[in-house]
Amino acid sequence: MKTSKNQPASNTRRDFLKKTSVAGAGFMIVPRHVLGGPGFTAPSDKLLIAGIGVGGKGTSDLMSFYESGKAEIAFLCDVDDRRAAQSRTNFPKAKYYKDYREMFDKESKNFDAVSISTPDHNHAVQTMAAMERGKHVYVQKPLTHDIYEARMLTEAAEKYKVVTQMGNQGASGDGVRIMKEWYEAGLIGDVEEVYVWTNRPVWPQGIPWPKTPASIPTELDWKLWLGTAPYKDYVGGLVPFNWRGWWDYGTGALGDMGCHLIEPPFTVLDLKYPKTVECSVGSVYVDEFQRGYFPESCPPSSHVIMSFAGAKAESKDIKLHWMDGGIKPMRPEELGPEETFGDGGNGALIIGSKGKMMCGTYGMNPRLLPTSRTEEVNVPKKYERVPNGMDGHYVQWVEAAIAGYGKKTLSSPFKIAGPLTESLLVANLAIRGYDIQKTRKDAEGNDQIYYPGRDIKMIWDAENMRVTNFEEANQFVKREYPEGFTL
Repeated sequence: MKTSKNQPASNTRRDFLKKTSVAGAGFMIVPRHVLGGPGFTAPSDKLLIAGIGVGGKGTSDLMSFYESGKAEIAFLCDVDDRRAAQSRTNFPKAKYYKDYREMFDKESKNFDAVSISTPDHNHAVQTMAAMERGKHVYVQKPLTHDIYEARMLTEAAEKYKVVTQMGNQGASGDGVRIMKEWYEAGLIGDVEEVYVWTNRPVWPQGIPWPKTPASIPTELDWKLWLGTAPYKDYVGGLVPFNWRGWWDYGTGALGDMGCHLIEPPFTVLDLKYPKTVECSVGSVYVDEFQRGYFPESCPPSSHVIMSFAGAKAESKDIKLHWMDGGIKPMRPEELGPEETFGDGGNGALIIGSKGKMMCGTYGMNPRLLPTSRTEEVNVPKKYERVPNGMDGHYVQWVEAAIAGYGKKTLSSPFKIAGPLTESLLVANLAIRGYDIQKTRKDAEGNDQIYYPGRDIKMIWDAENMRVTNFEEANQFVKREYPEGFTL
């Protein structure tokens, strides 16, 4: 029997609740770990999920879990009542909180898993708090705001034995598996260069912080929204989307789209951590005498080059180019003049010694070049497909969480998502380091401002999470949190 969105509880669940109701508790769901310890299957066989950040992408994430038929949405948490409205309508029986810490303190025994779709700067503390309580976690991309946070979450997932998944659904698509089969069949030979590009940002970047504060909407708890970020007065337009362009909260175009676009070559080529990173960034027009750089804001465009170790000891390093803000690589000669490069706005191009292949966002529409070659090859299927592809990304996590840690394969668990996220954030180190100012004396003894990060290739020590030849960049590896928040 199929229920409506406004009545998400199943008949099985309702029957079970009637038999196990607690006097005065109202809506009460008993999770499987309370009923019978780890591995116990509840009579409803449903995963009980608490959502943090339940507007926008959080709304669709929760509905995707629920529509799997294997999950109940038990609790909702959001700092903005406006953003939470749709999820509260979808799941009227789910108890609502504004502060995730209060929800965890009061309700931890009443749910199995947590879905997190908050701004980047709060991902890590919310995810760690969930894992410490033994909760399985699904976290929107990018996994974290900082490199250190990504490493800590990756290690914690193994320590606490919880089922994890990052919300880069393309990792469950057929495209990346097809491209990996092509590569391992030798169709494009050895790879030394990769280009990845996006038309993002589609929000303001490369601008100064607004000087005029705005009135805080009554539905928004601004202090809770800030969370781990330093306090600033509320400004108009920041919520719900434009925070992505500010370093205190977001991770720019790389954080927004990198997990979708870099993931295919990352998986195909089995990349780990970058060895070096360098960049150039675009600036904005200020007046006829200068172009502006605003360190609080991500730049309007960038070109970053990361080097990774090749697949074999004797292989050359692989150079991965990231381009955003409308910058694209040159069209391959093998691509017809009327054929779409990538998917138009975004794409990935992998260049090998024997050929090339490309795809669009999420690894969709993989093609060998020239594209006519795509239909000519017949490579055996080597990697199992995820049922329903990208849409199956959500069900995959739900089923794995029900089965228990280590029982099922996932497309983007933290042991994969962590290093991918770290690599993107290393690229952001170069971008942020580009605007670091220092002072030196000129020939006349006057102070002269210069930007040392613009003229070097940063060497990355992945084991110790630090740049070895530009110490100033390491300030962005790990943030200090305000009182009340810890990792």
